[in-house]
Amino acid sequence: MADGSNATLVGARRGAPTTVPGAPWRAHGSWLLAAVAAAFTVAQLVLVGPGLGLGWDETVYVSQISAQAPPAFFSAPRARGVSLLVAPVTSWSTSTELLRVYLAVLSGLGLYLALRVWRFFFPPRVLAAAGALYASLWVTLFYGPAAMPNHWVALGALVCVGCFLRVRADRTDRAALWGVAAGAALMAWMRPTDAVWTTLPLLVLLVPARDVRLALALLAGLATGGGQWIVEAYLSHGGLGERLSEASRIQGGLGWNLAVDDQLRSLVGRTLCRPCTVETPHPVIMAWWFALPLLAVAGLAVAARARRTRPTLVPLACAATAAVPYLFLIGYAAPRFLLPFYALLALPVADALCHLVTAPRGRLRPAVAAVVALGLAGHLAVQYVVLDRTVDRTAADRRAWTRTAADLHRLGVRPPCLLTGTEAIPVGYYAGCSSANPRGHNVNITEAGIRRTAGRVPTAALSPPGTPPPPYARGWRTHPSAGLDLHLAPSPPGDGTR
Repeated sequence: MADGSNATLVGARRGAPTTVPGAPWRAHGSWLLAAVAAAFTVAQLVLVGPGLGLGWDETVYVSQISAQAPPAFFSAPRARGVSLLVAPVTSWSTSTELLRVYLAVLSGLGLYLALRVWRFFFPPRVLAAAGALYASLWVTLFYGPAAMPNHWVALGALVCVGCFLRVRADRTDRAALWGVAAGAALMAWMRPTDAVWTTLPLLVLLVPARDVRLALALLAGLATGGGQWIVEAYLSHGGLGERLSEASRIQGGLGWNLAVDDQLRSLVGRTLCRPCTVETPHPVIMAWWFALPLLAVAGLAVAARARRTRPTLVPLACAATAAVPYLFLIGYAAPRFLLPFYALLALPVADALCHLVTAPRGRLRPAVAAVVALGLAGHLAVQYVVLDRTVDRTAADRRAWTRTAADLHRLGVRPPCLLTGTEAIPVGYYAGCSSANPRGHNVNITEAGIRRTAGRVPTAALSPPGTPPPPYARGWRTHPSAGLDLHLAPSPPGDGTR
């Protein structure tokens, strides 16, 4: 252990947990993890801020159960978990600030509970360091208070894998058995395919173990979370195979696509790199990304010396499979895709760092500690700079959508109304309008349907500045707005607003 590898328990030689929770752990460990979780929540509210408007994908998830706008088109790859997560707020309030605070507090609490699962395998300082490493990444801070699924997949992965190891070590641990199901269900509710990729090593381990109870708990969790997605596939997408095929098409066609370089380019703060044609960031920005696997391998070596390899090797395997589709199977990148990878990798990385600081003796220990502290300080500085730039850039985009929505209202396009064309989904949410498109990834209407709707409710088509309107909007009046041209349909009969 990083906390004292010479004090390994005898039970650890048989694969049992390496620590025994008791009064000292509860007194010290719980408060340490609570402090990390609280700092994570505060950092989200201070560095990202509750006033940051909703992004494109967020408006889709939030609008499904929202007092703000009608439900936006829900494409094949999406799952309903985020919509259910935010429903306690969005079902009755349109306040983005309230939603951000709710999600920040909930994400901090979730991190605390997910880390506590691992208290049987790692000492408090390692778990606190792992939580701090994961929580201090710019991508974690940015998406912690966001109505997006990836952070919750990461927390579900931590819970599921940790509880799985606890059950393997102690078959009488019923709480951990329920934790396996709960963690798997949380992942599958948020992103069913991510849940399958992340749990692949666990499913492989179950084959020789023949542990029926553990297998049923894991499969029940996956089925509980993914069942709705599968049912919806048959109700709305023509079957599971058709939905998977449609999801692949929307994501550019799943297959061999080396996206490692795309992920590197996105580290500069590109929330979506598609197509990823930006320059490769400065090595200082990418250094932490290359250090992670090296430190994780060092953490595995530390665990092997302490004879507790399994609690480190299994999360490493799950992290690797969780990253496979986003590094090798899609042709674009978004940093949030790798959050489960980062969360699982944080455990061995933290173990390695704690060992580096505590293992040396004599005069060498302060020198090593100073080098580690300096490296972590530089890492935090890079994360803060990238986060600050990302928040500024995304906030500007979302303010533009707010201005466009205000222009639409001023021109008479008020609920009930319909928007189509470029950025119709996010602007539609901000304006309180339905959104629809006759082409692209979000096809849910025909051009004839748009014309019919325009005869009943205020309708506008959005396009980039200076570009011709879509064919169905030719002859409609054009008004410039914040980075968009608004093509307004003739007022419906009896509507005298325009």
